[in-house]
Amino acid sequence: MQDKRTFPDISEKGVYCLIFKNGSHVLDAGRLKSIGFSKGYHVYVGSALGSGGLKRLKRHVLLSLEKNKKPRWHVDYLSVSQEFELISVVYAITDKAVECELSRELEFSLNYSISGFGSSDCDCSSHLFYSKKRPLTPIKDAFNVAGLKPKVAHFA
Repeated sequence: MQDKRTFPDISEKGVYCLIFKNGSHVLDAGRLKSIGFSKGYHVYVGSALGSGGLKRLKRHVLLSLEKNKKPRWHVDYLSVSQEFELISVVYAITDKAVECELSRELEFSLNYSISGFGSSDCDCSSHLFYSKKRPLTPIKDAFNVAGLKPKVAHFA
């Protein structure tokens, strides 16, 4: 298990999934008001293709630990909520824009998404998906379908 405080700064570009464990909860996430979340696991798909690369991933990890910043992105509302625990991250180094490919694959394999969550800048229906069971296998499978070698860090 990895300590969130020592999660590395990764400067390469890439794509990632954040795996949250949560109880049943209703949460406002910016313009997305009163989203009902079922007890289980939620997977957020994100990309880090900008100049900072996967340092964005470390930001998400620390935000989930400290829970003390004002949310900026949809996923930040999960990270700062006491009801959501970031338990794992899956990521891969790539300079290809495969975030939407991963989202489509997870939508197919997990069969439930939160409409409009994290997908305001693309044609995807969502970048947040739900599973009753810990969804590590479908996430790794999605990375493999995209031709990526997933790396995993577990926090719980």
